[in-house]
Amino acid sequence: MKHYLILAGPVALAVSLFLPSAAAAQVAAGTVPNTFDRPATAQPAPRTPPQPVQAAPAAAAPAMSPTPANAASEEALRTIIAGLQAGTPDYALMTDDLATQMRAQAPTILPLMQGLGAIQSLDFVGSRSGADMFVVNFANAETEWIVGMEEGGKVAALLFRPAQPAAAAPSATQ
Repeated sequence: MKHYLILAGPVALAVSLFLPSAAAAQVAAGTVPNTFDRPATAQPAPRTPPQPVQAAPAAAAPAMSPTPANAASEEALRTIIAGLQAGTPDYALMTDDLATQMRAQAPTILPLMQGLGAIQSLDFVGSRSGADMFVVNFANAETEWIVGMEEGGKVAALLFRPAQPAAAAPSATQ
């Protein structure tokens, strides 16, 4: 009984590289000069240092409006934060897409929100491009929140981050 070894994929390539072949046993017909043994006869052209890439000027961000884009955004934000801190977010306030994303991130977000402590203040900063921005001061941290609502009254976008230093924070007059 004969046994056959079938090689496929990377194994076949590796075996073919290590087994002698007829092509490898032949003598080369030409030579290539070894530039490591002799000094070069011509000096290579001097290399110019790379120039830093100039960034295109950033388009000016639209000015923030001093009025909320949606009058219900503050109440929705307060309700969502309270639900997150209680460990029972109210997904009915959110679009299906946002609710799906929040459910997926709940194991990370819920402990984080519970660690922030009680809300000390929640202040509207301004609105831009249909979304409202708030600064929320918790007992243990200051955060910035962006709330975007759809026409049906559900929260479609919800972002938060640590508050930016006062000098870098956007103002309502920009």
